[in-house]
Amino acid sequence: MSRSTVDFGKPTLVSRGPRWSLRFDLRVAVACAVFLALTAAAVLVSLAYGTYEIPLGEVIRTLQGGGESGTRKIVVEWRLPRALLAVLFGAALAVAGAIFQSVSRNPLGSPDIIGFSSGSYTGALVVMLISGGGYYQVAAGSLIGGLATALAVFLLAYRGGTQAFQLIIVGIGVSAMLAAFNTWLVLKADIEEAMLAAVWGGGSLNSLGYDQFWPVLAVLVVLLPLAAACGPALRQLELGNDAAAALGTRANAVRLVAVVLGVGLTALVTASAGPIAFIALVAPQIARRITRSSSVALLPSAALGAFLLVLADLIGQRLFAPVQLPVGIVTVSIGGLYFVWLLVREARRT
Repeated sequence: MSRSTVDFGKPTLVSRGPRWSLRFDLRVAVACAVFLALTAAAVLVSLAYGTYEIPLGEVIRTLQGGGESGTRKIVVEWRLPRALLAVLFGAALAVAGAIFQSVSRNPLGSPDIIGFSSGSYTGALVVMLISGGGYYQVAAGSLIGGLATALAVFLLAYRGGTQAFQLIIVGIGVSAMLAAFNTWLVLKADIEEAMLAAVWGGGSLNSLGYDQFWPVLAVLVVLLPLAAACGPALRQLELGNDAAAALGTRANAVRLVAVVLGVGLTALVTASAGPIAFIALVAPQIARRITRSSSVALLPSAALGAFLLVLADLIGQRLFAPVQLPVGIVTVSIGGLYFVWLLVREARRT
């Protein structure tokens, strides 16, 4: 591996083989390393602090296989799966947001803004409140609801081609209608089911454990590498359909695969923890500005999304302790301020 002699405009390493070459952006690598270090630190703090506080040194010893049995039960069995799920969910939401922002070529094109999260929530609610399915049935309903919403949004926004502005406006309208339908479903349900659906609809990591962690990890092991493989083609799509076609990219096929992957990532999180807003909107844009990338970067977005959701969950647990806030409430409160700033910025630009 050697430093490239080509001027890419920023520090870059290039590795060359007989039939391949790999460009490696040093700024992106450093940013990812910092995000991952912050995520690890936030996870350790979340494992140490709670109703029963444990010194950080004892937490580290417990994770290494030592510590007392009571400490191991609290750290490894109770707190660790929640923290790990926060990491996985944050990364999944951030990658989904990066995909949709790249496809729509608009910073507002995240699944929680253009209705895909609401569609996943609707599918999950229908299964929970009408058919009474279990975890895997709810996950399937969430995926079907998200895909159906994505199809509806793209069809309604299509006018001889899908423009980013049309996609955003139609998505916001579809999201509003689905939100009203979701409220109607909850109001018509039995009181116990309605209360459960309302709590779950806030986006919460409470009561999640290894029973949810292992299926989520297995699905993400498949979806995240596929999303990473789509990264180069998505960057070409951001140049426009004609430029992408000239570079040999099948625009419609790439866009379809990317949307399915993004909806799958969103539906996975929604089925497990309920709708968690604004991570998909915020993480890709912050990562893009920090790395100074010309396009949405998937890996930095995933690392930053993991950190943001772990931090949000930690704030929800400790801000009003012993009362715990759903993590979705925290992300909405913080992300709403960013959303307002982004709207003002886009208005000034246009």
